[in-house]
Amino acid sequence: MAKMNFGGIEETVITREEFPLEKAREVLKDETIAVIGYGVQGPGQSLNLRDNGFNVIVGQREGKTYDKAVQDGWIPGETLFGIEEACEKATIIMCLLSDAAVLSVWPKMKPYLTEGKALYFSHGFAINWNDRTGVVPPKDIDVIMVAPKGSGTSLRTMFLEGRGLNSSFAIYQDYTGRALERTIALGIGIGSGYLFETTFQREAVSDLTGERGSLMGAIQGLLLAQYEVLRENGHSPSEAFNETVEELTQSLMPLFAKKGMDWMYANCSTTAQRGALDWMGPFHDAIKPVMQKLYDSVKKGEEAQRSIDSNSQPDYREKLEKELKDLHDSEMWRAAETVRQLRPEGN
Repeated sequence: MAKMNFGGIEETVITREEFPLEKAREVLKDETIAVIGYGVQGPGQSLNLRDNGFNVIVGQREGKTYDKAVQDGWIPGETLFGIEEACEKATIIMCLLSDAAVLSVWPKMKPYLTEGKALYFSHGFAINWNDRTGVVPPKDIDVIMVAPKGSGTSLRTMFLEGRGLNSSFAIYQDYTGRALERTIALGIGIGSGYLFETTFQREAVSDLTGERGSLMGAIQGLLLAQYEVLRENGHSPSEAFNETVEELTQSLMPLFAKKGMDWMYANCSTTAQRGALDWMGPFHDAIKPVMQKLYDSVKKGEEAQRSIDSNSQPDYREKLEKELKDLHDSEMWRAAETVRQLRPEGN
């Protein structure tokens, strides 16, 4: 494992050059890997493992996602099974169910976690808050995690493009003495770019904070606030959307993703530079207290409990679909549909 400098702080990372795919295959050559769940992360991780030459099967309840697995080439009775049968066959059980589904499926999985097996997660939620989830693994197994920093769709797309999505990794329980090599081999097998070390606790807290913050919750709140101010002051939907979202996602984000925010600033007009430098401070000062409040809520387990409570309601799916439909039907995202149609072909 190499030490890399991140802004003056050293962190442990593992690269594909250091731990090549051939080594990963050797480590897991006698293992049967069962991917449990075929929703968000399941397809990307299982297909990448299969394409990379690992012995992988899928465990999924019958329904839409089971049918999707069949469409993706998993064969019922050969590489596609019910959850319990897949868990029984596996030496490594990759629990890629949603956090809500883990709670209901855990009692069915636990009997098959026999001595020496490995239980794998891509999120620290169930283990970190196991006083709330009830997911307490046996002491005679490895409990490990590889958490790709993006969606399963991105993991698969980048894999097919010959690239890798960065992932964090953690060891919660090392019974066999092989937990680390199993973890890194799986991380390489699913198509990680590089892997950086964390803990189940840190991953769970940072992940929930990020999703509610800059990755999803805060960004929608920020974009909507600017869009509304422009619309309320007489700007058209097209102008408001282009100045709020389109320019950000299509022009500016690729610049600072490539070389940093300073480089993006340097490639904008002097008027834009001056305004950004003057206003980033007031935005920071206004947003940081909200971010701290969010972080405290996550760390205390309040956000986890809210998720558990809402996801366990019998009408949760219907309520969720209505909330997502309301978001889709909002003026800003209806304007987005028209803007996307007007983009040059290929964008």
